[in-house]
This record gives sequence, C-alpha cells and structure tokens, in this order.
Amino acid sequence: MPEALTFVESVATVIAGDNIDTDQIIPSREITSTGRDGLSYGLFANQRYLDLKTRRPDPDFPLNWPPYDRAKLMISGKNFGCGSSREHAVWALHEFGIRAIIAESFGEIFHANCINNSIAPIALPNANLLRLHAALKKAPKQILKIDIEQQCIMVNDNLTIAFELNPTDQSRLMQGLDLIDLTNTNKDEIDTFIGQDKVQRPWVYE
Repeated sequence: MPEALTFVESVATVIAGDNIDTDQIIPSREITSTGRDGLSYGLFANQRYLDLKTRRPDPDFPLNWPPYDRAKLMISGKNFGCGSSREHAVWALHEFGIRAIIAESFGEIFHANCINNSIAPIALPNANLLRLHAALKKAPKQILKIDIEQQCIMVNDNLTIAFELNPTDQSRLMQGLDLIDLTNTNKDEIDTFIGQDKVQRPWVYE
C-alpha cells in the first residue's frame, strides 16, 4: 500500500530537457528483476555514471551533487516520463527518495504510475516554471515546500505558486490509496450490488 503524501519539503534537483522518457529514467538493462529493490542505482544511469561497470559518478550530473543527491523534489520540462509504460521508472525514483516531480507536462501512463506509488506529479504552465527556475537561480539550495492539500508550492516569502491536481488523484495521494484501495472505499456499495445480483441472476454464481 502506498504511503500517505501530504507535504514535501526539500531542495529541488533540476533535470533539464523535454521528452525525458522512461528509458532515460531507468534504462532497460538496469531492470534485472520483477522486484522494486535496488532500482535506484540504475536511475538515470547513462547520465549519472561515467563508467557503468564501476559506477563512477559523473560530477557534472545533478543527482551527484550534494545536497541534490538527497532531494525529494525533481524539476523537469515537457512530457516527462513519456515512452514505455514501465513502472520501474517510478519505482526507481521513489526508492531514490523523490516524492514530487514538477514539470510542464507528463506522459499519461507515467503520471498514473506516480499516483499509484506516492509521487506527486505536478504540472505547471511554462510561465510558472520559468518563475520557479528564476527563483532557484537566485538561491539554488533553498528549501521548497509543497502542500498537497492546499495545492501550492511555497518557494520563499515572496513567491507561492499554485497548481491543480485531479481531486481523485489528490485524495489518493493524501490517503495513500492504490487502485485496489480506491475500489475498496466503495466496498459496501459493491457488496450490496452483488447481493442484489445474486437474487436476480443466481445462475451466474453457480
């Protein structure tokens, strides 16, 4: 079951560029099992390491810079998480510690996978992304605060940026509900329907 997510407070690591696909987030060769453990080591492997065998870090890649190597917040461009539907990309981000991603837009399946795994996918218009980048340029190591309930990013005393989440997505994040959990919130109605259906169509249940 996903954990509840109501607030994220962190520095922000910026992964610049548009159309960053799931194969960039975690290359297929880094997926060696069906489990979730250990995937964070393959996160952005092609950019993060100078040598894939020794895992020698590239000093120019943001995830290798303290304090961004412990960031819970990632910022990127358009269509983040496009490409294949592999959920491993979100699992790798989650294991690394990422709990919110701010981008201009997201791949549709990636967006759904984020909600299923307690990562907030926050879409901002380009103008607001530029405002955020400008603030980070002045103070790159500042702590940003994301309030899922109030749907706002508190950048500093002078700048708060609003965002919108689908009400169902917001509720699922705040309650830590996966799709099965969400279905079970209607268990009484489901049980009532099945009971009535058994009376009307008993042969279906034989």
